[in-house]
Amino acid sequence: MKFFQLSDLRAPIAVFDSGVGGISVLRALIEEMPNENYWYYGDSANAPYGTKSLEKVRELTVAHVDRFLMKGAKAIVVACNTATSAAVRHLRQKYPSVPIIGIEPALKPAVLSKNNPNVIVMATPMTIREEKFHNLMGRYLGMAHIIPLPCPGLMEYIEHGDIHSLELEQFLGRLFEPFEKKKLDAVVLGCTHYPFVSRELKKVLGEEVMLFEGGPGTARETKRRLLEAGLLTDSRKKGSIYFDNSQPSAEKQRLCERLLNIIP
Repeated sequence: MKFFQLSDLRAPIAVFDSGVGGISVLRALIEEMPNENYWYYGDSANAPYGTKSLEKVRELTVAHVDRFLMKGAKAIVVACNTATSAAVRHLRQKYPSVPIIGIEPALKPAVLSKNNPNVIVMATPMTIREEKFHNLMGRYLGMAHIIPLPCPGLMEYIEHGDIHSLELEQFLGRLFEPFEKKKLDAVVLGCTHYPFVSRELKKVLGEEVMLFEGGPGTARETKRRLLEAGLLTDSRKKGSIYFDNSQPSAEKQRLCERLLNIIP
């Protein structure tokens, strides 16, 4: 990744996740702003973040963001629910002039999808433990029956490229077994890895259960923040994408491209 000046409109938007899951957010960003340049960084060497302490996740996230800004990224998208909970408030205090956008579970559209719905929020154990998540749930008390569902182990399937398999379907079946007799209306995919297993989730839950993810809302907020800061690119050409990972390999590169649908 070359060095840029912060004011350079060609500078990339750094998109960060604990692994490959944030590519679901990158897809939404590219759809919203196809002419921007993107630097995608996955910290697969330290994944999963969701079972680590808040302090460790914050330390890792801040170190990565320091590096992105040193190389001239013009904005930061923390495309990881766990890292958002742990570090975004701290990062905004540290870098008040930089657009830093986090992600949170798409609970609002799920709650508003029908009257008093039964909503499950799938997330990592750390996301569910944190105050930020409990504050989010508190906004919708009385409007829906909200059930947090920690999903340890699910992220690892996606990290290994296993997004369509009988083993994964069976894992999801066991995860939702306690809710077999409960009519579910919506499931919130509260980790950026989870949209990649939507097809298998539909097999387990049925087509009538609606799935909600946070990527599109994060992309819209990123565009708004860039416009506000005068940093939206003026290029009319399709932007570039640079994949970077703390565990670099040809296999990881291919997985990133596959998940982004560069390679079918």
